[in-house]
Amino acid sequence: MTKIAFKGNPINTSGSLPQVGDKAPDFTLVNTDLEEVKLSDFKGKTVVLNIFPSLDTGVCAASVRKFNEKAGSKDNTVILGISSDLPFAAGRFCSMEGIKNTIALSVFRDDSFAKDYGVLLVDGPMKGLTARAVVIVNPEGKVIYNQLVPEITEEPDYNSAIDSIV
Repeated sequence: MTKIAFKGNPINTSGSLPQVGDKAPDFTLVNTDLEEVKLSDFKGKTVVLNIFPSLDTGVCAASVRKFNEKAGSKDNTVILGISSDLPFAAGRFCSMEGIKNTIALSVFRDDSFAKDYGVLLVDGPMKGLTARAVVIVNPEGKVIYNQLVPEITEEPDYNSAIDSIV
């Protein structure tokens, strides 16, 4: 478990993020068309995993907008916005916001991703949702950047994440 905070109150995740240099665990999530998507579908690309609790919060929505803008122009890079939201809600958000460079994915069918990446919140008022984190995987499938945001109500470090993409 890793201790983070929600509005200053301690909460815990199910484990730890994959470490820089580790092979990123494959996963199966659900896109806005209710199709299953795997990390391995993006082999040969840099993959930004923007992980957050729900698009129904201002900070989560901001992170999707900012990664869509800042990483969307990077060559050979795909951005995955991963949350506990239902695919319908994520699709509606992306459509209304004009999000074109992010693939919205949901953990709603299976929490294996959240457990394997150590981002499942195991206590507190948001128990069962995903923590706020960023993991970047290089074209060879290795983790080149990770950040578990220590206070879930704060945004990730966009500049450090984007700077890690070569």
